[in-house]
Amino acid sequence: MNPVNQRIVLLGPPASGKGTQADRLSDTFGIPHVSTGALLRSECARGTVLGREADAATSKGLLVSDELAVRIVANWMQEHGPRFLFDGFPRTVGQAAHLDAALTSLKAPLDLVILLELSDEAIRQRILERISCLKCGATYSTSLHTHAEGDACPRCGATLVRRNDDTAEALEQRLKVYRELTMPVVGYYEETAPRILQRIDAGKGSDDIFAKLSSLVVGEN
Repeated sequence: MNPVNQRIVLLGPPASGKGTQADRLSDTFGIPHVSTGALLRSECARGTVLGREADAATSKGLLVSDELAVRIVANWMQEHGPRFLFDGFPRTVGQAAHLDAALTSLKAPLDLVILLELSDEAIRQRILERISCLKCGATYSTSLHTHAEGDACPRCGATLVRRNDDTAEALEQRLKVYRELTMPVVGYYEETAPRILQRIDAGKGSDDIFAKLSSLVVGEN
């Protein structure tokens, strides 16, 4: 299947499966998967100045600043061009407006904005069962997979850990921030580009979600 839509934003609350589905879409359609979260976690793992700045926010369940996120994405686009699957970006209306401006200057507007919807109860369960690889960004569930904290990541061999923001306390703050800052992004696209906004129930099985996402990517919606 050839992708009709190649400039895609994938939004959703914590633990809605954005990263997992973005990886699958990238592997299937060859669209570069760009996760600002994975980029920032890499900076944190390497102990860079940007990484320490990001860790100070995420360890408290807060979002990184718009300036930091935008700088990372803009640099990536300069190197790779306007063909992407953004995972969890933009996270604020300010970031969304900046992204629109950047794409307008390139004459390459967004093709799709997809919102993965998930209940708070399901989010809490997934977060508290999640282990992650800080090197490659892969995530696993201790209840759905055979992997445990301290095991080697099946993808890259690094050690699987619980992220320092995967706690009940940090999650409540992340949900609060998501509702206050990121949900308005959905409203932004409802107002500025309602034709390209699509919603998918992220509580379904992973394969079912992927099939629906794939149909959107190839323009079958």
